Amino acid sequence: MNYKYRWKNGAPPTRDQAARSKYLLDESQFESEHDRQLAEDSARKHLGVPTRTADSDMPVLPVSTPPEDGTW
Repeated sequence: MNYKYRWKNGAPPTRDQAARSKYLLDESQFESEHDRQLAEDSARKHLGVPTRTADSDMPVLPVSTPPEDGTW
């Protein structure tokens, strides 16, 4: 099955690669970031991979700050 956009590396990625990769499509074919995001979401649905969320780059667990006196 063909897809209407060009893949980043010339061929559709595997599901594992798509799940780990931030971008799946060649960025030169888009005029705006909004268009690119819509196409990326569509490509992920096409591959059966969950779409990325706005906070997907943030860590799941909170990061602790070191104590003020510098000792752990």
